[in-house]
Amino acid sequence: MKGQGWLALTLIAGLLAGCGGGGGAASTTPEGSGTPAAGGGGKVIKIATQSPLSGGSSIQGESIKLGAQMSLEDHAEEFKALGYDLELVPYDDQSDPKKGVANSELIGADQAVLGVIGHLNSGVSIPSSVVYEKYNIPMISPASTATDFTDRKLKVANRVVARDDFQGPAAAEYAVNTVKAKNIFIIQDKTAYGQGLAEAFRDAAEGLGATISGYEGITVGEKDFNGVLNIVASKNPDFIFFGGLYAEGGLLIKQARDKGITAPVMGGDALDSSGLVDIAGEDVTGSLYSSVAGDISKMEAGKEWAEKYEQKFSKKPEGYSVYAYDSMTVMLEAIKKAIEENGGELPAREKVRDAVRATKDFQGVATKVSFDEIGDNSYAKVFIYEFAGATYPGAMVSEIENK
Repeated sequence: MKGQGWLALTLIAGLLAGCGGGGGAASTTPEGSGTPAAGGGGKVIKIATQSPLSGGSSIQGESIKLGAQMSLEDHAEEFKALGYDLELVPYDDQSDPKKGVANSELIGADQAVLGVIGHLNSGVSIPSSVVYEKYNIPMISPASTATDFTDRKLKVANRVVARDDFQGPAAAEYAVNTVKAKNIFIIQDKTAYGQGLAEAFRDAAEGLGATISGYEGITVGEKDFNGVLNIVASKNPDFIFFGGLYAEGGLLIKQARDKGITAPVMGGDALDSSGLVDIAGEDVTGSLYSSVAGDISKMEAGKEWAEKYEQKFSKKPEGYSVYAYDSMTVMLEAIKKAIEENGGELPAREKVRDAVRATKDFQGVATKVSFDEIGDNSYAKVFIYEFAGATYPGAMVSEIENK
């Protein structure tokens, strides 16, 4: 999913050196503290998470941290039997590429960190992965969908969800063939995620015979969309597609309805959040979103997992919660395999990196995982949801497998 401008950041080089470690039980620690909790006494393996824990995408960002934490704690005893204590080190990347890269340098400098779960935003994942590549730290994203994330063929970059060049066309096919959209207006937030998804949707919709009557950009953080909505109204579209985040998406929907624009609004997986409903309220009714995350309550093993999550954290899971859980489980399985192949001793990061990429036919709670040669998941799917009312999640109306 999601992202912001990043190209200049790929030149940022290493700033820090050093290492961290120590004994500790499976736990979470404050961002960047590197301080393990008391207890345990075994050798420490740290897994970092990077996602926005503050700001406009914090609901989805926290869901990644909590899903990863739940998996780590579920596997703590397994690793303790091998002589290792697991420790989660959560970092707040604030949906900001600069912050994500700075955090990545801290993570790389801590030799106890063997993997990263994250990021949410593609525009943060892309530059941060350059730093992880330098340190040979494998990352698994439960959410980043931009094609450039894996197309650069880094050894460390992996994801369990679908790409934008699958999600965008799937959304367009539903809009044109099912909703019967003919005159479509597209708005995107100029981020790596939003623009990439919007372009993939646009190209596919045009290929299916729809007319794109407008293509406009907004800026993340904007609150007043009167200008762009005036342009929308002048074109009288029968469908609106938004490539961007839920904070702006909720306001766009609400302000469009206030202006009398009644065309259905559809977005991508960045709208897969209870935050969209919080912002748009009843106006969200009838809106659609494509997502790379399935509805956990409709999955065979999902209902029990969702109940456990809600009991543990006193909140319902978001779309990416279970994908973060599966991402962490894949990471831990790869670490365990690398330990076994190293005679029970702590493996080098390169061994963990290669074990992650070698993952084949792993059955998680939400998805099966097989990474191809560039780190994409061969089993990733796209799902289409529609809001029948102001209740999250929307109702799943279509499930599309990659062809």
